[in-house]
Amino acid sequence: MADAGSPGKPPGKPSGGPAAHPHGCAAAVVVTCEHGGNRVPPEVAHLFTTRGDHLAGHGGFDAGALEMARAVAAAFDAPLFYTTVTRLVVDQNRSIGHPKHFSKYTKGLPRSVRQGLIDAHYRPMRREALAAVSDFLEAGKTVVHLASHSFVPIWRGVARTMDVGLLYDPRREGERDLCAAWKARLATARPELRVRRNAPYKGVSDGHVTALRKRFPAGYLGIELEVNQGFVTTDRPVFETLMRLIPATLAAALADTGLAWGGMRPPPS
Repeated sequence: MADAGSPGKPPGKPSGGPAAHPHGCAAAVVVTCEHGGNRVPPEVAHLFTTRGDHLAGHGGFDAGALEMARAVAAAFDAPLFYTTVTRLVVDQNRSIGHPKHFSKYTKGLPRSVRQGLIDAHYRPMRREALAAVSDFLEAGKTVVHLASHSFVPIWRGVARTMDVGLLYDPRREGERDLCAAWKARLATARPELRVRRNAPYKGVSDGHVTALRKRFPAGYLGIELEVNQGFVTTDRPVFETLMRLIPATLAAALADTGLAWGGMRPPPS
């Protein structure tokens, strides 16, 4: 696996052919996970002398996000791009130049060293994901990019009253319609699941998805999935259920909005 990111499978077309119904639009799913691990590369290991809360907690990575990303990618036979380098080295979900692109541990490093971290642990995943999206668009597909993240159940002493968040740009009709359909499908499947749109974060905030929206104003739908980490740490049976429910309801929502793809693999028994 490359330091900054690695595809779960080579970029390419999902299984299956064109739209499954005459009024549908052929779609391709691309999955990413920008905060998949808390690995510290050897060249900056001296900056992290202990594996305390700064690495093990949410500041270090998004617990469960990579598991969910793998589940979705497997279900859709979709390319997966991810990083296991901690965001405390360089944040894959921030643009170059953003105040939080480097953490307090790395932002004081010499410019040349920071550039080396970008080249080794930031650009590869961004470049691979960009190539996959470009290839699908050139093939005439509508790209549905799902970026997998997770959030802490309590933030600054306040409990977050939600289980799943669907982040999108409300100005983009395709993203808005897809998330509305997905939320409805989740509500039908699990009425007790608390699903909110553009929470706990705004879907237009700086990030990987936002950068790709700017690059591809048409034919690209970027959705960020946020799952409550409480399921990952204290209620694994529910999280295991979510890893089946999330791709299944996304598939139904894609069909509801006229987006057809090659079909899903059956869930693992």
